[in-house]
Amino acid sequence: MLLDRLWLRPRRLERVLRAQGLPGRPYRPFTSDAPVKNQQSPMPLGCHDIVPYVVPLLHGAVQEHGRTSVSWNGPVPTVTIVDARLTREVMFGKSGHFEKLRRIRVLSRLLTNGLPRHEGEKWVKHRKVLGRAFHLEKLKVSLMLPAFSSSCQELVTRWMESLASNLEGWCEVDVCPEFLILSADTISRTAFGSSYLEGRRILALQSEQVDRIKASGKMISIPGYIRMREINNEIESILEGIIAKKMQAMQEGESIKCDLLSLMLEPNMGKIDGDGRSVAGMTIEECKMCYFASTETPPTLLAWTMVLLSMHPEWQDRARAEVLGLFGKNQPEYGGFSRLRTVTMILYEVLRFYPPAIAFHRKTYKETRLGGITYPTGVVIEMPLLLIHHDPNIWGVDVHEFRPDRFAEGISKASNDPSAFLPFGWGPRICIGQNFVLFEAKMAVCMILQHFEFELAPTYTHAPHNKKILH
Repeated sequence: MLLDRLWLRPRRLERVLRAQGLPGRPYRPFTSDAPVKNQQSPMPLGCHDIVPYVVPLLHGAVQEHGRTSVSWNGPVPTVTIVDARLTREVMFGKSGHFEKLRRIRVLSRLLTNGLPRHEGEKWVKHRKVLGRAFHLEKLKVSLMLPAFSSSCQELVTRWMESLASNLEGWCEVDVCPEFLILSADTISRTAFGSSYLEGRRILALQSEQVDRIKASGKMISIPGYIRMREINNEIESILEGIIAKKMQAMQEGESIKCDLLSLMLEPNMGKIDGDGRSVAGMTIEECKMCYFASTETPPTLLAWTMVLLSMHPEWQDRARAEVLGLFGKNQPEYGGFSRLRTVTMILYEVLRFYPPAIAFHRKTYKETRLGGITYPTGVVIEMPLLLIHHDPNIWGVDVHEFRPDRFAEGISKASNDPSAFLPFGWGPRICIGQNFVLFEAKMAVCMILQHFEFELAPTYTHAPHNKKILH
């Protein structure tokens, strides 16, 4: 009933939350707490106090109402909790009283409908198969090392050629598209092995699909929707062809460990559908998901790492000395990665300052108690990761200083709260590709440091912004 949804129920939820002392903005029908746009002027170089700049609404709410407060997204109450311990409790989901938000637009399903979208038994099944495929011991030698080193070598070669063409001994490179190419090439090689060129075509199509989905928020046209369907059909057709060839090769005795696709397909081997055809199972949607994810977090992490090492050249020098001491100018080997102490600390500090996701959201599936507050069904819990990572109460008065050595004794001792570092989430739904991302980042950083010294271009402006992930 419309009256209940827009007035009676929100007012009832508001009374329950207010009665327990939760501050925040009052409910107003037909309105939401509109997000505030980023500031227009760039930040000073070397400044990492980005919370007021990137999430001014969240920052203002915490300043006005405290670390736990209520805001509204239409008739739905959102409780923001700036508490690392409670964030981990919610994301671990041990009580089973929290669920992911169901706000996926139909158009977005044309892009990916993989593991992050699933719930219940379907999620358990897919997580098990993907967890097996992404297990570090399976990936490190037969998949990750040759794929990553080949892709990174191509990037280094492109940059060396650009450098050689400039008689002044330097060149300017826009690293964002370069790292996108690197990540696209890496996941293509890793997922499809010898079919990585077909994988590149998928990534090009998905990039166009992303642009069209973003544009559809402003205006939906029939020709545009038809093109989006065409893109989706072409992606699935390419994947179906690759999967069919891979399954045939596996049935003829090909090793199941030669690429990620083989590891994903193995659990379906021998299964037949009602028409007598081999079952490809979950692979099409999960491959689309892997491709999409691979062009989000890894390029962003690498770009921010380059930016921060340019801003703080003393750490660039320390990292280069470590890499050259371990590998010289030779190709980095997997065994040496566990000894990359300085590089690892740098990557952790970059992820603390500029995490891919700025916040996590869950919704109460049933009445539950959290942090001394009883939340009724239908309340959204917002956990602002960016605020937790920039909280001086957790990280100290030097929270906005670039200090990778805070991780010298590991993540658990980097702050006064062992649960405060959450760049990949936590609990059962922690990012399944975190080892993949960190491995790719270490390989790329090592090979770049082996061959180049770098600094920020004069045209660079420091203006981080939230565009689904932090750019």
